[in-house]
Amino acid sequence: MRFRLSPTPAQEQGLLEHCSQARYVWNLAVEQHQHWQPGRKSAPGYAEQCRQLTEARKAFPWLAAGSQTVQQQALRDFAQAMAGFFAGTHRRPTWRKAGVHEGFRIVGQRGRHWDVRHLSRKTGQVWIPKVGWVRFRWSRQLPDEAKSFRVKRDHAGRWHVAFAVIPPPINGPGTGEVVGVDRGVAVSAALSTGERLSVPGLRDTEAERLRRLQRRLARAKPGSNRRKGVKTAIARIKARETDRRKDWVEKTSTRLAAEFDVIRVENLIKNMVRSARGTLTAPGSNVRAKAGLNRSIHAAGWGHLVTRLEHKAPGRVEKINPAYTSQICHACGHCAAENRESQAVFRCRACGHVDHADVNAAKNIAAGRAVTARGALQPLGGAVNREPQPVLTSG
Repeated sequence: MRFRLSPTPAQEQGLLEHCSQARYVWNLAVEQHQHWQPGRKSAPGYAEQCRQLTEARKAFPWLAAGSQTVQQQALRDFAQAMAGFFAGTHRRPTWRKAGVHEGFRIVGQRGRHWDVRHLSRKTGQVWIPKVGWVRFRWSRQLPDEAKSFRVKRDHAGRWHVAFAVIPPPINGPGTGEVVGVDRGVAVSAALSTGERLSVPGLRDTEAERLRRLQRRLARAKPGSNRRKGVKTAIARIKARETDRRKDWVEKTSTRLAAEFDVIRVENLIKNMVRSARGTLTAPGSNVRAKAGLNRSIHAAGWGHLVTRLEHKAPGRVEKINPAYTSQICHACGHCAAENRESQAVFRCRACGHVDHADVNAAKNIAAGRAVTARGALQPLGGAVNREPQPVLTSG
């Protein structure tokens, strides 16, 4: 649960010091692990790094003046990141840079290490070590089971506090309603009910101002105050676009989870937004076109929508094979590439059925339809028209 922080200038300086110390400790841990090579002694673990941190705090007064909780949690976050790397679920932890990675985490018992109090209907306060009571916008009720929180500063200079609370899932209507969701670029999400939903982007005036600022940034001298101010202005516009996309995803996912018992989406591959740049020896092709497609996919919030649906409706989101769902007719089942006349028009060559192309695909997804390479319909759960297979027994 994330809230908007409103620190005073003095408090913001204390928060920045926490961020710099957490980043410093993190980078030291990265350096220790990058120093390791085969044949050398293994890099220190979390317990050993905590002992080294205690010795460093005794040797350096500027480090001892900071919060030990913030610094130790940076080491714990690094240990968790390394565990995810060795498990194969995350990438290897890298360096953190000032102005980009501004944040820290507080873990402890509420009322002893940190606390929250409600001042008015729209205002609350959170107590942060070495900083004091910092106001934030009270936009919803905070559960009592919160045991930690993270403070972060984005590129636009805004501060947020996020409490580690898992909200309860949203219950479905219990009527067995099924909906199919087809994600696209022109239409962000087309539903099998016929609705076409789009992510609200920047207005024309905002997009024009963003282009002017980007041209101004290209002419600014590196390291100058002017360049810094232009980058902040660009970040504010992009943050506005990101906020609108996240708001759309939250409202859409909440609505789908509450109105339907089963939500079926395409099982898209993970590397759809991988760069086509290639390497020096094997350069890629159509790099600029692929980069534009990647930006459009990110702007449509494909992955974020499915992730939030899985959070709000656990066990009720089904992923369907997307093969040929845009070419098969929902009315008669005829599959042909010629059925898709354009991006928006679907006209079946067999029965003459006409529909919006994305809505027709969403209806196929809702029905669990996919086709094989030979053109045979494949029901949900896999094909059933396979030849009998011999039963192998050991004996």
